[in-house]
Amino acid sequence: MPNTSSHTACGEGEGNAAPPARAQWLALLARATRDELDDAIARCPGAPEFVWLRAPQTGLVMVQGRVGGCGDRFNLGETTVTRCTLRQQDGVVGTGYVLGRDPERAARVARLDALMQMPHHRHGLAAGPLATIAGRLAATANRNDADTAASRVEFFTMVREA
Repeated sequence: MPNTSSHTACGEGEGNAAPPARAQWLALLARATRDELDDAIARCPGAPEFVWLRAPQTGLVMVQGRVGGCGDRFNLGETTVTRCTLRQQDGVVGTGYVLGRDPERAARVARLDALMQMPHHRHGLAAGPLATIAGRLAATANRNDADTAASRVEFFTMVREA
């Protein structure tokens, strides 16, 4: 799956390992719309039944920022997050976290996380719905970058000779 971020991380090349594939698909699923998640689930006929290990619940998490994007961490504030965890009949555990108060989206993310861990569903989901989600997110990031670049102001100083 392609990287959906157009920005480079601070400290890149300083021994930071690439995130595992599961972290990448969870990041994509967490930013997907309900319709995109429903489309992905529909592509997995015969998915195993599941039981909740942790039903969807909403709470607060602390968001951290970094000075200058790369410097020391500081607590920016809290945000609302909905999370859940399920276990399929075959024992695969899926987890879902989404920003905001949306238990249905969190449940869909957990379901798809579990299905992505099954090799016979992973390829179809990664090549289809997840690639579509990544493409939409990349296009949005490119539009935002273009809008930001269009409003950039270049300052310069002129030297006055006496």
